[in-house]
Amino acid sequence: MDLGFDLIREKLLSEGLCEVGFSYLTGLLPSHLSRYPYALTLMFRLSDAVIEEISDAPTYSYFQHYRAVNAHLDRCALLAGELIRRQEGHYYPIAASQSVHNLSAKYTGVFQHKTAAVRAGLGFIGRSGLFISSVYGARVRLATVLTDLRLTEEFLPVQENGCASCNLCAAACPAGAITGRLYEEGAERSSVFDAEKCSEFMKKQYRHIGRGAVCGRCVYVCPRGRG
Repeated sequence: MDLGFDLIREKLLSEGLCEVGFSYLTGLLPSHLSRYPYALTLMFRLSDAVIEEISDAPTYSYFQHYRAVNAHLDRCALLAGELIRRQEGHYYPIAASQSVHNLSAKYTGVFQHKTAAVRAGLGFIGRSGLFISSVYGARVRLATVLTDLRLTEEFLPVQENGCASCNLCAAACPAGAITGRLYEEGAERSSVFDAEKCSEFMKKQYRHIGRGAVCGRCVYVCPRGRG
């Protein structure tokens, strides 16, 4: 029995999102969010033209595009939340891009969008530590809306890791932050990606572009979603 997911998905797709997923997250949430066991995943496809300019280093256009997409995802998350509220549910929006520095794990957010996206059957976590959409590859940005409302009874199966023997992201990472190991479900992020090494490199090398907040090389070289 569908309880409103199709209607919400249709509305969000009309706002420019490329995909919307739904997942069940019991056991995967921090304790203060456990009252919201379901999640809407909001996905926006990045501009191929902007990504193709990255090549050797991030560009001013990429930084601006990155910020604009994040802002749009946050707006869509509020819209999704209001649609949930009208169905007498409660919601908790997770910002598209926000690091919370008072957590034990540095360079992380309140909740990892890719956890919900994988559980929604929309893709997998690649060697880069990025979420890889089964359709659009690494060229996407995500936001999440947690809720206590079960919007649908149907859940897509979790996909297998599709990186196979590809190691392009590790070879291209200028910070050496990607280990090259294949991600395994439940593993720590550090097994595939050193977030601190990545962040410190960006701050040092790309300070002149968006205060060193973006790089994008791993997104650019990922063959999935190109073209």
